[in-house]
Amino acid sequence: ADLTDSALPQIRARYDQQAAIAARSLGIEAHTFIVRRAGDFAPAFLGMKKNHDQGVVVASAAFMFVHRKAVIDLAAAHRIPAIFELQVFVEPGGLMSYGVNASEMQQRAAVYVDRILKGAKPADLPIEQPNKFELVINLKTAKALGLTVPQSLLLRADQVIQ
Repeated sequence: ADLTDSALPQIRARYDQQAAIAARSLGIEAHTFIVRRAGDFAPAFLGMKKNHDQGVVVASAAFMFVHRKAVIDLAAAHRIPAIFELQVFVEPGGLMSYGVNASEMQQRAAVYVDRILKGAKPADLPIEQPNKFELVINLKTAKALGLTVPQSLLLRADQVIQ
């Protein structure tokens, strides 16, 4: 399952299409649950249970960040492994994250602000892509879900939360 808010519909549609293609290539059926308000979380997780979904990927929009406790708690209550884009979801109980290092991205943004404040034109600054992605795994959550994380994955992790 894929849990996301409805921000930027055109980007959302492209993401859904790419996720569906990736899922099909792995022999997985993907379902998307769009939440627009906090009250949509519980029905989304009930839908995942009804579908017998075996995991959820949570898109990291600001809305999800604000409601991260509810998402993490519902995933735990329904025993659905949840994967996130940011580490801040894993520390309080999400299963794992794979995404950019947020503090590194903030530091890079500060460099851009500094350049602009010193007179650089924003249009002249190069667009940077993240070059480091981090895998964080919460073993306490894995154990609570009855999951065994393969040693090969643990060795690849940038951080393992005991």
